[in-house]
Amino acid sequence: MHEMSLVEGMRQIIERATADPGIAQVTRVRVEIGRFAGVETAALTFAWDVVMRGSKAEGAVLEIIDLPGSALCYDCGKIARIDSRLDPCPHCGSGKVMPEQGDEMRIKDMEVI
Repeated sequence: MHEMSLVEGMRQIIERATADPGIAQVTRVRVEIGRFAGVETAALTFAWDVVMRGSKAEGAVLEIIDLPGSALCYDCGKIARIDSRLDPCPHCGSGKVMPEQGDEMRIKDMEVI
């Protein structure tokens, strides 16, 4: 389950971002995850609760924002939204598409007190 290591990396980022002693607690973290990132959200949520124990983010709400995928079609040259890496171009039907967006994962923002 690579989601555990993803959350461990998130904890490191959160700890660096909240190192200021004026920040007592993280109450919410919003994470953007692309459709093609290969992240299982249920496993990520489970790992979140385990990994954040003892940190300023313990008990914080993890909000996951699903980002759509898009790809460039080599035949028609258009960029289109697709749901799967294997989807054909919705404009011309070609299977020669290269994903351009949808494999990212990043912390968008945090609420702290």
